[in-house]
Amino acid sequence: MTVPAPPADRASPPPRCGLVAIVGRPNVGKSTLLNALVGQKLSITSRKAQTTRHRITGIRTQGESQFVFVDTPGFQTQHGAALNRTLNRTVKGVLADVDVVLFVVEAGRFTLDDAKVLALMPAPGDGARPVILVANKLDAVRRRAEIVPWLRAMQERYPFAEFVPLCARKPEDAQRLLAIVAPYLPAQPWLHEEEALTDRSERFLASELIREKLFRLTGDELPYTSTVVIDKFEEEGGEDDPRSLTVQGPAPEGRAGASGGRARPLRRIAATIVVEREAHKGIVIGAGGERLKRIGAQARGDLEALLGGKVFLELWVKVRSGWADDEAHLRSYGYE
Repeated sequence: MTVPAPPADRASPPPRCGLVAIVGRPNVGKSTLLNALVGQKLSITSRKAQTTRHRITGIRTQGESQFVFVDTPGFQTQHGAALNRTLNRTVKGVLADVDVVLFVVEAGRFTLDDAKVLALMPAPGDGARPVILVANKLDAVRRRAEIVPWLRAMQERYPFAEFVPLCARKPEDAQRLLAIVAPYLPAQPWLHEEEALTDRSERFLASELIREKLFRLTGDELPYTSTVVIDKFEEEGGEDDPRSLTVQGPAPEGRAGASGGRARPLRRIAATIVVEREAHKGIVIGAGGERLKRIGAQARGDLEALLGGKVFLELWVKVRSGWADDEAHLRSYGYE
């Protein structure tokens, strides 16, 4: 009698890893989508256009796949200021450097500004990186039956690899999008540790969170040409260097966190809010300094939640007229 050979062990699926760009016009929900996909607030959000000004990298490792998401500034169709030109260069640079593109629009809408961003997508053809249409804010669509003909019209505009209508604020929708994107990632080793959330430093994240509170608490009173510069970022009671630290996410079940249980140090942060006019300075400070205090208190709360330790935060406001149209100032303030 012939004894059958034991079945060969099934090889585990190869790891997948790739860069995934999130692009679209301002205020379509790109930063909200990034935060949902990563499962942690990394990219700041507000109603003000051009809240995101830098290339923000968010990392999500799930199963055998590691997604390296790149949130980009909303592409500006008016190129008057050096700041807008710099932000648009960031968008174009990202598109040339990724494996998958998420083109984000509002479900049921397609504007002239959306069309100008779509024109930046890679030319279709063999070997072209896939572009996935993400129709965000689905919850705002009153007649869902209108989405199907709209999707057909979008397919005529560009041969999208996938169509994903969703609401970025719903965790189940973010999980569905992850499952759709995963097969498009290249089969290759991961680029980051499994627990990593971002390759941005704590110093950078501090400036972004302060800027978010600045925009949220000033609303339309303050022009978007305001920024935040970190003057001091010091730690007490820890050995980590905030200038090069990779922020880590929560440890998987049954595993110790990246810090090994060490107490997180106190951070002492001093930051300057830069505005273009003396009147803007008064808007930020508010009556009796009340608004500046609220900006500081809310930013400190978010920083303590993100960094897992106490934060001592000092804020100052300075006027730098014309900084947003000055290439030297842009570089000194960290704009690439």
